[in-house]
Amino acid sequence: MAAPKKGRGPAGGQSRPGRALAFILIAMVALTGGMFWSGHTTPRLGIDLAGGTSITLKAKAEPGQESAVNETNMNTAVGIIERRVNGLGVSEAEVQTQGRENIIVNIPKGTNEKQAREQVGTTAQLYFRPVLTVAAASPEAAPTTAPSGSATPKPSASSSASVGDKKSATPTATASTQGRALSEALKAPNATGTPTPTGSASGTPKASATPKASGTPQATPTADAATAALQQKFATLDCLDPKARAAVGQGVKPSEATVACGEDAPGVWSKYLLGPAEVEGRDVDDAKGVLDQQRGMWIVTMDFTEAGSKKFQAITSKLSQQADPQNRFAIVLDGNVVSAPSVRQTLSASAEISGNFNQQSAQDLGNILSYGALPLTFDTQSVDTVTAALGGEQLEAGLIAGAIGLALVIIYLVVYYRGLSFIAILSLGVSALLTYVIMALLGPAIGFALNLPAVCGAIVAIGITADSFIVYFERIRDEIREGRTLRPAVERAWPRARRTILVSDFVSFLAAAVLFIVTVGKVQGFAFTLGLTTLLDVVVVFLFTKPVMTLLARTKFFGNGHKWSGLDPKRLGAKPPLRRSRRATSANSVEPKEA
Repeated sequence: MAAPKKGRGPAGGQSRPGRALAFILIAMVALTGGMFWSGHTTPRLGIDLAGGTSITLKAKAEPGQESAVNETNMNTAVGIIERRVNGLGVSEAEVQTQGRENIIVNIPKGTNEKQAREQVGTTAQLYFRPVLTVAAASPEAAPTTAPSGSATPKPSASSSASVGDKKSATPTATASTQGRALSEALKAPNATGTPTPTGSASGTPKASATPKASGTPQATPTADAATAALQQKFATLDCLDPKARAAVGQGVKPSEATVACGEDAPGVWSKYLLGPAEVEGRDVDDAKGVLDQQRGMWIVTMDFTEAGSKKFQAITSKLSQQADPQNRFAIVLDGNVVSAPSVRQTLSASAEISGNFNQQSAQDLGNILSYGALPLTFDTQSVDTVTAALGGEQLEAGLIAGAIGLALVIIYLVVYYRGLSFIAILSLGVSALLTYVIMALLGPAIGFALNLPAVCGAIVAIGITADSFIVYFERIRDEIREGRTLRPAVERAWPRARRTILVSDFVSFLAAAVLFIVTVGKVQGFAFTLGLTTLLDVVVVFLFTKPVMTLLARTKFFGNGHKWSGLDPKRLGAKPPLRRSRRATSANSVEPKEA
């Protein structure tokens, strides 16, 4: 008899089920350990379960500018509103578009509703302010010098120049120089109409600058007091505190000097002392992130209106003569510095910002600059308050419904499948554990919130998971009815059951994916949960149910077909064993000898 080929096992078999069980066991331990290590041991609840405030905003364009309400501008508005709400210390707020012109803002309980409405319902304010001083974020941190950018200017004939991307640069000026610059800034009569020089910019042409009546303005006691107060505010500002960042620019007029915070890199902040606004967002005609083919780098281009060109030429002519950091202008959105590039030369109608940009960061900055010029406002359509008591009742009702559904499934499995129900219940437990742990981890990771539709999706998933077990069990029972013993029946049934399970789960996942893409709001929670549990069903069936079935088939209770195992050949109406039927057929087929 020929020896079997090396490396081949039974058809559709799994020769080493222990490997699969060890893999899923390690994954469960790692995920559970990560959940406890992160401190997020419960899934984050959505507004309909935890309570909070839901605000619906409707975009409105000015007459003749109806095209401003488009997908790009709405997505930019979502980012700005999300930044505002998170500035209140609400890191779990949900901001998303609904339809073409609506934005839904869901804020969990514990937030000042009035303050939240003020934050999300106002138009973004974008200003260009000269930088007077930059320092590290914390009040006690000592300044350190850093490079201001590495870009080179374009030829002046093109009426544009490169300016370096924002860095965590700190001032090189002394305290007395900072005080003089701040004093000059506080004496500026108007921010957007008549820019005034900072530092020593004598001989630099100015656009529409209004000269003083006397030669050199003298500091007044009021100006000295304002200067001291602003310097004290700058010294004590802590930009690492989200609440301090949210309140830093509130109530400041464009014509006043101010302090602001800016994020140089993820989690790395700097604080800025800024002069009065020289250019407003409405002066920007267009801005976008583009790829410079010649230099092979992403840049942000800006085009100004006619009035904005004059203002921008005036400010850049002054800043180009200054030393770092006073040769910078800060792009300030809602009191936060989104970029602070340095000026290399006088600019007028257009400019470009270059530095350490990738495609996403360049396009994001371009959208922010463009949004400052958009004739787009928002009207508050509705404000709904969901109490925590109502959310608790909904959650309790959902959990009761899930428990009832799970109990009915278990009862059916025990009555119909007997011993096999033990494997199904274990598999359901593994699936439930993985679902819970992953949902708890997805809360802080991607902001996933478990709302009532998501709970419904998890309940529906119980049936999907149980259906996979039933398909496999019925395939095994079909093989036993054909006269095979349990061990070969388990392996021969798996390929056909596997194919059916994959097709069924693929259809469920496809439906969940389509539903997630084409819907908004809470329905997405149902689709996301349904898709997640469908994927976990495949993982559990392949890595747990099948290996456990393979191991239990080797036991006496299941292998000999005990009447309570659910695999009793007599109860299933099995045919005679295939091996005996073949011998009988072989014996009956012998021809009689001739006489």
